[in-house]
Amino acid sequence: MSPIKKKKLNKLRNELDSLDNTLLKIIKKRTAIVKQVLKLKDYKYQIVDKKRIKIILNRIKKKSIKNKIDPKITNHIWKNMIKSYIDYERRNFKSK
Repeated sequence: MSPIKKKKLNKLRNELDSLDNTLLKIIKKRTAIVKQVLKLKDYKYQIVDKKRIKIILNRIKKKSIKNKIDPKITNHIWKNMIKSYIDYERRNFKSK
C-alpha cells in the first residue's frame, strides 16, 4: 500500500472510530429506555412482540431504501439488535 493510501486509510478508520463512539452513546440511551420498558412488563411472555418486530423491520427497510442504504445491512443490524435486547430483557426480567 502506498503512503498516500495508507494515510487515507488511517483517516477513514479514525472517522469510523468516532462514529463507533457516537453509536455507543446511542446504545447507552437505548438501553436505558429498554430498562424502563422492562419495568412495565408483568410477564416474561410480554418481552417478545412479534407484531411490533415486524413493523420495526418493515419501517427500517423503507427508510433504508429511501436513504439509499443497503436494506440487507440495516435488516441484519436491527435483527441482531432486537435479539440482543430480547436476551437482555430475559436476563433482567424480575417476576412480580
